[in-house]
Amino acid sequence: MTETLNKLVVNCETKEEIVVPLTAEEIAQREADVAAFAAAKQAEEEAAAAKAALKASAKAKLIAGQPLTAEEADVLVL
Repeated sequence: MTETLNKLVVNCETKEEIVVPLTAEEIAQREADVAAFAAAKQAEEEAAAAKAALKASAKAKLIAGQPLTAEEADVLVL
């Protein structure tokens, strides 16, 4: 990044607002938080897609009269 990242520090007693550049540690933590959020979001989306696929499989088997697996039955009951 070429831009300087800043934070706003507010003194609640005096209402004074000061803009301060982030430290290297704060920037590293911010980047780690962004990466962790992206990984969690991707895992959540993958889990939702897997559940949708399992539901579709269970529905197709029910329509065709085939037996369901335990996972398929669980996803329909829950």
